[in-house]
Amino acid sequence: MKIAVVNTHVPYIYGGAEFLADNLVKKLNQHGHNAVLIKIPFQWNPPQEIINHMHAARLLHFESYFDLVIPLKFPAYHIRHSNKVLWLLHQFRQVYDLWGTPFQGIPSTSEGLRLKNNIIKHDNLYLREAKKIFTNSNITSDRLKRFNGFDSEVLYPPLMDAENFHCEEYGDFLFYPSRINGAKRQNLAIESMRYIKSKVKLLIAGNPESEHDMKQMQAQIHQYGLKDKVTIISQFISQEQKVNFFAKCLGCLYIPFHEDSYGYVTLEAYHSQKPVITCTDSGGTDVLVKDHLTGFVVPPEPQAIAEAMDKFYINKKRTEEMGKLGLEHIRSLNISWENVVRRLTE
Repeated sequence: MKIAVVNTHVPYIYGGAEFLADNLVKKLNQHGHNAVLIKIPFQWNPPQEIINHMHAARLLHFESYFDLVIPLKFPAYHIRHSNKVLWLLHQFRQVYDLWGTPFQGIPSTSEGLRLKNNIIKHDNLYLREAKKIFTNSNITSDRLKRFNGFDSEVLYPPLMDAENFHCEEYGDFLFYPSRINGAKRQNLAIESMRYIKSKVKLLIAGNPESEHDMKQMQAQIHQYGLKDKVTIISQFISQEQKVNFFAKCLGCLYIPFHEDSYGYVTLEAYHSQKPVITCTDSGGTDVLVKDHLTGFVVPPEPQAIAEAMDKFYINKKRTEEMGKLGLEHIRSLNISWENVVRRLTE
């Protein structure tokens, strides 16, 4: 089957959605299909550009080239095709559940409200064209039903090469790999290190989305005297580096604000048999992070996060047990590429 996987793309930004798109194409081809990835440039700043990119996506017409089109994100699912099967990773959340929060991103003006209503109206029109709608998490499915009225089925994203992740030791540092931005809350992780009572350290790795994000973290480290406790690798790290850090870390920290899914970070941690600390408002991470079983789910407060970090360090035997339980848990959920390819193409 000739398949187009369609994803929106912001230049120089590479995160979980981009990683998933690349891996989906590889796995479809490995299973005998002829799949390609099509990237649609997307810009939301200034907000007026969003409408132009919606129109551009709609003008794409792949009917004569592909038997199946699999869009992943807004506005990629606006494209026209008679066999459109959606694996929804992201809508434009700024006009949905993030509206009225600090992460809204669109001004609450009459113009901003018109833009919001325009996006929702066209989402409702073009989502209706999909033959099937899968999502990456219960949270994404619930939001789609609540705001747009569409039913969907959860299809959990697997790792590309899960077998590469392994455990060498339970060291003295917690690992937080992710794009660096306000929604991922690396600044909260750094502030938590003020309250650490053990000798545990924190390693943050990721590409900052803005100079402001990096300056803010550096200012925190300087202000609180944490240069010996917190290390930041402010760039995209290779897969080999990431596997190595996971293999040697004590555990993982992943504390985003209202994440759609469990995130690749949690999968990578558990395939490395490392437990995870997340927050009660981190969204889909609770699919994998079970409090006091596969890690800790704590309030988004520095003292609570610090206490969980100390528990990992003080009782390493229990930390190891939680990491192994995490691996058992993801296996029980049938998170596999065989399942993904079958469901998207059947």
